[in-house]
Amino acid sequence: MREGLRERLEALEQRLGALGRGLRIEEQRAELQRLERQMAAPDFWSRPEQAQAVVQQASRLKAATRDVVRLQAALADQRVLLELAEEEEDPAAFAEVERELAALEPQLGALELRARLSGPHDAANCYLTVHAGAGGTESCDWAAMLLRMYTRWADAHRMKHELVDVLPGEEAGVRYATVHIVGQYAYGLLRGELGVHRLVRISPFDAQARRHTSFAAVDVMPEIEDDIEIEIAESDLRIDTYRAGGAGGQHVNKTSSAVRITHLPTGIVVQCQNERSQHQNRRMAMQMLRAKLYQREAAKREEELKNAYDAKGEIAWGSQIRSYVLQPYTLVKDHRTGVETGNAQAVLDGEIDRFIEGYLAWKLEQEGARAS
Repeated sequence: MREGLRERLEALEQRLGALGRGLRIEEQRAELQRLERQMAAPDFWSRPEQAQAVVQQASRLKAATRDVVRLQAALADQRVLLELAEEEEDPAAFAEVERELAALEPQLGALELRARLSGPHDAANCYLTVHAGAGGTESCDWAAMLLRMYTRWADAHRMKHELVDVLPGEEAGVRYATVHIVGQYAYGLLRGELGVHRLVRISPFDAQARRHTSFAAVDVMPEIEDDIEIEIAESDLRIDTYRAGGAGGQHVNKTSSAVRITHLPTGIVVQCQNERSQHQNRRMAMQMLRAKLYQREAAKREEELKNAYDAKGEIAWGSQIRSYVLQPYTLVKDHRTGVETGNAQAVLDGEIDRFIEGYLAWKLEQEGARAS
């Protein structure tokens, strides 16, 4: 038990250290101390407007660092108490450390999640699109498998999802499909899935049962609320209507309700065919276009996203973010974070939380390293 307590304490300290580096806590505390020295100067309020700005900045820094600093102090106290307990062989002290660590662990977990999902649109719903890549029917089937994986994940997290647009493959699967996922932090949790996904398996479409490699690209964009100002001029749009594809019925295929919108300055194309009226499809397509344009602007500021939303990048060898190997062994591995598991079937059934959490932790570390 005593060794276990020390290991738990050290693990918490390491996690908190990584969190502090990602949030640049020491730099923010240094800036806060500088501002506090300014505030202590005798003539600080001689220029009220500037003084007020300094006070507000100091308040923001205090709020940003308060919880991490509090946990740092709490863990330091537990380290001292644990060392005393080890010296004196005090069972009551060991029990107190056990209780305190049990209370601090969920607090740190909540802080980590809050830090990792602190982007401007992380709390938003999202649109997730899967594009089949190199590999023909194999890749279309792989795209359908990925679509199922994400909808199963959404179901497990009690998020609603609706298929917005789909183009079936010629023989099986889908060439592309877009699903609207509605739930708290849907975009923040799924944004790390953006990229090329590679599958290695024995092909169910190969009579000789040979091993095939397939690729599919996943695109994730936040649902942008109507109050976000994205200027879209009507003259910049080409709007085409066509008959919706599908299994038929009283409405499908009988009216030109499907809508395709092309944004001429950027070449971005969005389309929607699953709503019952042309008006509803147009509204959904415009919402997707707004999200694409917003993300396009954000991509200019972040190198890794620069080609993410034009669907023109090569979906093939050398560009994958994750590999799913079903033959000759089973392994799913994220090539950015190193997170892996041998239970490939569970992953394909929607159990991708370890990869999501691994990406969020890796991204936070990367941001902290770039800032230092």
